[in-house]
Amino acid sequence: MKDKIIRWGILSTAKIGRTQVIPAIKQSKFGRVVAIASSDETKARQTAADLDIPKAYGNYDDLLNDADIDAIYIPLPNQLHVDYALKTLAAGKHVLCEKPIGLDTADAQRLIDGAKQYPQLKVMEAFMYRFHPQWQKAKQLVNDGVLGEVKNVQCTFSYYNVDASNIRNKAGGGALMDIGCYCISFPRFIFNAEPKRIVGLLNIDANFGVDNLTSGLLDFGNSRQATFTCSTQLEPFQRLNIFGSKGRLEVEIPVNAPNDAPCRLFLQRDRIVEEIIIPITNQYTQQVDAFAQSILNNTPVPTPLSDALGNMRVIDALVESGTKRKWVDM
Repeated sequence: MKDKIIRWGILSTAKIGRTQVIPAIKQSKFGRVVAIASSDETKARQTAADLDIPKAYGNYDDLLNDADIDAIYIPLPNQLHVDYALKTLAAGKHVLCEKPIGLDTADAQRLIDGAKQYPQLKVMEAFMYRFHPQWQKAKQLVNDGVLGEVKNVQCTFSYYNVDASNIRNKAGGGALMDIGCYCISFPRFIFNAEPKRIVGLLNIDANFGVDNLTSGLLDFGNSRQATFTCSTQLEPFQRLNIFGSKGRLEVEIPVNAPNDAPCRLFLQRDRIVEEIIIPITNQYTQQVDAFAQSILNNTPVPTPLSDALGNMRVIDALVESGTKRKWVDM
């Protein structure tokens, strides 16, 4: 690593990398994008030219073997996350991998076990929302008791996509894996706990074979509950509410916080609603800088793989519940 800068390689030309993460790294204090790879060399070269990236590879392994790269960002399809995270570690490079970390709990555990062989390397799941000041403020208000005893977290997250060629509508995708993982992560983050039991209802698309509408009820014990609905075939919308004995906090845009406009929280107490303005922030830049600092300072990553495993366990339990039509104990 030269001059305390992390040199990044991007493993695929996926949209989230092109439109969010690569621009975020370019804006970061501690990062620089030096290479990108695709299974289609023409696409890799075109993307590199469009985004001013010095190197382009038509093979993933060639990028992994590039000695000028310190860390790899992986936005590949879900079924490839763990395999390429392990290949990245074997190549001596740090890993920032898109959510969900794998296909199921066993897949996530495989990465955790494999990563133990490389204690000098950092691995993190890319739940970028936790790095946005709006979520840090929300967590602070909860921890400071402003809402009283927090008993319920409610989330709705949806978009509309019926493109059969889209990876989200193929095996390994679906609403729960793509966006429901956020709805699960939110209450786990707010309660700082794992659910005790779970019930889920999944609607499976007859054409795609993946869920297009899923709802869940998570029982965290001590009268704490979380409910959510996620869908890939409803009007685009996202919102989150945290309810306590003394107040309610609404997060207006919990996931796709804009990079060019402030965010808003709404704090309700005694029937009076206060608007809290959160200054413009690029949550992806905050994420890559936090990850980079864990590398440069050799400190633990902000979000450990144990958290990724916990989220995956809940996803698996919701699928089991929806299939067996019963509560599942955790």
